[in-house]
Amino acid sequence: MHPAFHAHPDTAVPLVLVTAKGLGPWTKEQPDRVKRLVDAAGFRGDAGKVLLLHGDDGSLASVLAGLGEGTDGLVLASLPGVLPAGDYVLAEVPEGMDGVTLAVGWADGAYRFTKYKSADRPRRLMLPKSVDQVEVDRQAEAIDWLRDLVNTPPCDLGPVEIASEAMALAAEFGASIEITEGAALERGFPMVHAVGKGAGATHRPRFIELRWGKESDPRIALVGKGVAFDTGGLDIKTSGMALMKKDMGGAAHALALARLVMSAGLPVRLICCVPTVENAIGPDAFRPSDILKSRKGLTVEVEDTDAEGRLILADALTRASEHDPELIIDFATLTGAARVALGPDLAPLYTDDDQLAGDILAAAKVVGDPVWRMPLWAGYEAGLKSPIADMKNLGDGPMGGSITAALFLKAFVNAPSWAHFDIWAWRPARYGRPAAAAACGLRAVWEMLKKRYV
Repeated sequence: MHPAFHAHPDTAVPLVLVTAKGLGPWTKEQPDRVKRLVDAAGFRGDAGKVLLLHGDDGSLASVLAGLGEGTDGLVLASLPGVLPAGDYVLAEVPEGMDGVTLAVGWADGAYRFTKYKSADRPRRLMLPKSVDQVEVDRQAEAIDWLRDLVNTPPCDLGPVEIASEAMALAAEFGASIEITEGAALERGFPMVHAVGKGAGATHRPRFIELRWGKESDPRIALVGKGVAFDTGGLDIKTSGMALMKKDMGGAAHALALARLVMSAGLPVRLICCVPTVENAIGPDAFRPSDILKSRKGLTVEVEDTDAEGRLILADALTRASEHDPELIIDFATLTGAARVALGPDLAPLYTDDDQLAGDILAAAKVVGDPVWRMPLWAGYEAGLKSPIADMKNLGDGPMGGSITAALFLKAFVNAPSWAHFDIWAWRPARYGRPAAAAACGLRAVWEMLKKRYV
């Protein structure tokens, strides 16, 4: 069982969930002492607000937790940060809300990155029998792992360590895995090698390919951008570098989704491709104006070394396409333009497949994991043309940067259906939680895959 949960009802404090509209009817059924406390505390059932209700002996008897309008499935994420340490029990799931989503929200709020500091006492929740504890644990464990990977600084999580994490994942589920590096990487994945070679021998780039499942099952491919740290290269970043440990967030999402697929035994043939590099400044670093040859054979003029993620993804998408999957999904912390367009919470989705888009958006609504479809506007493809190569790695001008990045990737995809997520893999301080790594679009895609392939 995930550490955010327990199975000891005798020692647990009841957790009572009420919406703003339901607070009045609930209060009418309570003793006068509770009615006076609710009124005196000004408790109105707002989302994430709690009221501690004590017994005659002064001990904590129950906790009243507000749901607001009851539309935020992850509302319980705020509770572990404000409740006293101890065990709690949820007697029932409010009507119209999804129990798994509520539970994953609790686990999300209970998460603490403790690799470099001691943890405080846990806040644990017991779920009602109506909630699928196995599925809750599966999602919570995958998301915790994702967040640990993104939160770990590059001194302890470079290309070597990302490959080691993938190898451990493959061993856990009996998957096959191949790690390509050195001369073989330069021959087979030339743009991955070009971007990563500036980091030197200690942090050499790698290409990770994990395979799992029966050959006869439907074939799907997951691809994730694994830039362990991004200085911007010779076009060095002028701001925001402190967050660049999260530039492997796409790889963390792809690997976490692979974990979900394998742990659930989804009947698919899974291919997971992760190019991992450090975009460093050194004597071997690639340069603006360099012409790179891709795995697909297309040549790419480098306009900006800080647009490196799309270069390594291009080789990865080419390789994923060679497996003839019916579906490719990639995750990448690709552009700041995506954040300008949609902010920190919405995961931008790009796809030409209307059915796939509809399925993902419907799943996102069910599990409360917001996704927004963005246009693969063909009119911007002209901005990727180069006078001396087949393509360049930036569009013309600063506008529409997330769209032109997606169009660049599209040129390297050969599959019936493809979806690209330009994620942040981070979140600001909110819901009583500190700013840190976050899963973006992961649960929406997982819900879609479950419905499509179970």
